[in-house]
Amino acid sequence: MNTTALEKIQAAFPDAICKVALDSVVINVQPENLEPTLSRLKNDPDFNCTLLADVTAIDYLEYPKHQGPRFSVVYTMRNWEDNLLLQVKTPVADPEVGVSSAAHLWGAALWGEREAYDQYGINFQGHPDLRRILNHWQFKGHPLRKDYPIEKRQICYETDSLEPEIRARLAKKGVDDQTLKDINTEVMFLNLGPSHPATHGAIRILTALDGETILANVNEIGYLHRGFEKNSEKMTYNQIIPMTDRLNYCSSMINNIAYVKAIESWLGVTITERAQFMRVVLTEFYRVLDHLVCISAAFVDIGGLTGYWYLYNEKEAAYDFISRLTGARLTSSFTRVGGMYRDFYDGWKEDMEHHIKTIEQGIDDALTLIAANRILHDRTQGVCVISGETALSYGVTGPVLRASGVPYDLRKDAPYYNYESFDFEIPVGSTGDIYDRFMIRFFEMKESISIIRQAMKSIPEGPINVTDSQVVLPKKEDVYSNIEGLANHFKLIFEGVKTPPGEWYDAFEAANGELGFHFVSDGSGKPYKLKVRPPCFYTMGAFHKMVEGNMIADAVINLSCINIIGGELDR
Repeated sequence: MNTTALEKIQAAFPDAICKVALDSVVINVQPENLEPTLSRLKNDPDFNCTLLADVTAIDYLEYPKHQGPRFSVVYTMRNWEDNLLLQVKTPVADPEVGVSSAAHLWGAALWGEREAYDQYGINFQGHPDLRRILNHWQFKGHPLRKDYPIEKRQICYETDSLEPEIRARLAKKGVDDQTLKDINTEVMFLNLGPSHPATHGAIRILTALDGETILANVNEIGYLHRGFEKNSEKMTYNQIIPMTDRLNYCSSMINNIAYVKAIESWLGVTITERAQFMRVVLTEFYRVLDHLVCISAAFVDIGGLTGYWYLYNEKEAAYDFISRLTGARLTSSFTRVGGMYRDFYDGWKEDMEHHIKTIEQGIDDALTLIAANRILHDRTQGVCVISGETALSYGVTGPVLRASGVPYDLRKDAPYYNYESFDFEIPVGSTGDIYDRFMIRFFEMKESISIIRQAMKSIPEGPINVTDSQVVLPKKEDVYSNIEGLANHFKLIFEGVKTPPGEWYDAFEAANGELGFHFVSDGSGKPYKLKVRPPCFYTMGAFHKMVEGNMIADAVINLSCINIIGGELDR
């Protein structure tokens, strides 16, 4: 597949240097060819890359033996229908001059390029709203540059009014400054958040209102930004695992699994069959728990507290089971590069079956409440609609994209861990409204429970870790009884698992969509660069496309149903 794709891409772009990195074809182009290349990949039916997955930059200041400009920009995109993953990379000679923006091609570039500008200081010519996004607007410098002094402390205290931004959004809607000055128009500016229970986290939603109807919306994030990527540069690969727990903490195990899978893919390590089935069971169970949180919160915001208790009680009970299964309730750090921390305990299948049965009962009870509930239907059907085409343009993935009628799911389109051998369906919506986003998670939970039961029947006995001394820690008895085991343990702990030099992107179908990791390795036991592609980030970037023209109360419910998790959004 990759060889065929490489030949096709190289023939289409003969002046570019193309190569394969895992599942992606990387196209290296000069800055003057960047926009034509991106435009062709997006619009040419032969490529049809309608989904821009991510935008990032790389600073090669400290990279060994690097030649050429210090910075590069990388666009990661997909033709999801043909399972074609492409990366377009271009050097940046002068970050102040930068490169051409791709915001006119994909809505996802609006936030993706802002992040690259914020963290690396690279300009994107023609970007309509190039400003900081994760760091405070008063912040000085660009923290992911290798020469940024990490010990530097800054006090940033002034609130950004966002007035120019909201006025620009209003101007696109035909509301100019003169109209705003007219007392009869009654346009009012209102903040939802960042300190407000309706936002389910620290997100500032600035709205311009005509009565209770949202004319324009601008969002401010970054309140939970804690430097995940910067911290990762100073840690070994296994030391980063506990930090991944803190991304989407509602489904922390999925982050663990996606992260180590990305490293194992680059190492060429195939984990044992038992470890693969363990990861499938855990992934799907945590997917169910994540959806329970999302739907429960939506019930509260709609005003249906009974539905909340039917679902959330079962989720809370499941945490006791998770504690026995992994050793911790919320953030378990249960995976390791090359396998798992430990095996499941005896009798875990019976306990798992008990919990998924109670969850199924809760799902059925909640569905009974809403199946013919006119109030819920009126509040959600035809409200905050986003089309499949717009959702793809903004980089939306996961349940929100599938609710808009696009059946993109990496478990089906780019399967891993034997997902191709499981019998399950991908639920798809028809309208892309709040109702579809609300209901699709009910049906996804049923499919996940089906996968868990199939995996429990098929999970083999055997080891949970690969037998590779360069990747997995030796057994304790070897550490205590012979010098080779002691030395191996010492080197893996202090130096880490060493990965071959290179750059790669690997993705996983998380509860909220495509969770990707973009690595740059210098051959050491610590990542030279680690960029997280969080599904929440690009979904939130499309929030204004959903809520403008709808009411304040609708925006609150919509925020619940797209399931924004602050830790993942802001990193």
